[in-house]
Amino acid sequence: MAQQDYDVVVIGAGPAGYVAAIRCAQLGLKTACIDRWRDDAGKERLGGTCLNVGCIPSKALLESSELYEHTRKHLNTHGVHVGDVELDLAGMMARKDRLIGNLTQGIQGLFKANKVTWLKGQGQLQGERKVCFTSHDGKEEILEPEHIILAPGSHSVELPCAPYDGKYIVDSTGALAFDQVPKRLGVIGGGVIGLELGSVWRRLGSEVVVLEAQDRFLSFCDDQVSQEALKIFGKQGLDIRLSARVTDTQVDEDKGTVTVMYEDEQGRHEERFDRLVVCVGRRPATDGLVSGPVELLIDERGAIHVDDHCKTTLPNVYAVGDAVRGPMLAHKGSEEGVMVAERIAGMGTALNYETIPSVIYTLPEIAWVGKTEQELKSKGIPYAVGVFPFAASGRARAMEDTTGFVKLLAHADTDRLLGAHVISSRASELIAECVIALEFGASSEDLGRTVFAHPTLSEAVHEAALATLGHPLHIPPGKKKG
Repeated sequence: MAQQDYDVVVIGAGPAGYVAAIRCAQLGLKTACIDRWRDDAGKERLGGTCLNVGCIPSKALLESSELYEHTRKHLNTHGVHVGDVELDLAGMMARKDRLIGNLTQGIQGLFKANKVTWLKGQGQLQGERKVCFTSHDGKEEILEPEHIILAPGSHSVELPCAPYDGKYIVDSTGALAFDQVPKRLGVIGGGVIGLELGSVWRRLGSEVVVLEAQDRFLSFCDDQVSQEALKIFGKQGLDIRLSARVTDTQVDEDKGTVTVMYEDEQGRHEERFDRLVVCVGRRPATDGLVSGPVELLIDERGAIHVDDHCKTTLPNVYAVGDAVRGPMLAHKGSEEGVMVAERIAGMGTALNYETIPSVIYTLPEIAWVGKTEQELKSKGIPYAVGVFPFAASGRARAMEDTTGFVKLLAHADTDRLLGAHVISSRASELIAECVIALEFGASSEDLGRTVFAHPTLSEAVHEAALATLGHPLHIPPGKKKG
């Protein structure tokens, strides 16, 4: 194919890149998507980290492990009694792998249906309108599209004191592929990924210790939610240790263990584990993305500088997803991909970064959108709080799952919704209606006057809205203003 044939070349086929490519093609732009991903068997796969070793496989194992624990410990509450329950870890992992395979094939089918050209190999930006594509067999081709979208994704941050060895000390990818349940599992990092992976292996039988360097648990969440979550996870058996700064690790292959040295307010400590997972964040995978005298502004973390519409410092070059500012969330990257594609096509699309939801897929799940209470306090914004506990929900009681609550924050003067925070077994689904409400500038009264089906968990959102107004129907009234 000639160099000039493509209107758009996308580098990266994760959630940001493949969605951008599909939307470009839908808008009549001749599009190619370059991706270097290959699995352990050397097979090319679309979907990037999220689909292959991130969001999807972790949710598959979270679901399977939840069913395993629920069957073992909670079905008898419903009058359902089963015999001995056995864990087939190999079967659980095989299911996860089938799911990944089906979804990657699905993206491949979408590329074909939308006439997106999949270029398997490495893409490198070499100028304003120049991309060097190197196939897996080493052949090079220079592409000169009208527009370029950079979506290289991200990779795990490695700690110098806990270098990966692929067996005893692993990143999140390694923790999704254990061939046996570790008797004792250490997790460095008590954020989203650490909690999700720790939850999987705790349910399957591991004794899990989470070492978190910060002195506050889930500091990015609303304080009331994070405090509740810490209590719940502790009762479940996750041993979460705050202010724990890891200083060194030592692997003993003869004993098949790894020793972790860490410091906290009480002094120095040592813990021995069968496996150690390092989950201390991710950084943009921009190493090797640019070659030659290209004036693309990239910061010290590797993040590509972009404006509000994901334009880089180079004309007709955009960047989306984990490689740019903002939360490293698949859905955020996808919507940036859509926005960029539509702007290339001449549309004035924009993305509201204030209404992007976040979710932690533990049990209970934690989900939020908008402002936290501590943010509103720090900015001096007057607000009203409405909290409704699932202990007062008829549907939650029928499910034997009354953990958590819905918390809404509204402006004290205008009643406009400012933030929503949910901790419950279905928080990832319940947050969607709150996202829509914030996106459309709704007030708590708007939600309070909306009819919700009964009995449902979503009624908790309705009741929390009424609580911000001071007159909930199914808990005692009490309006709090900040």
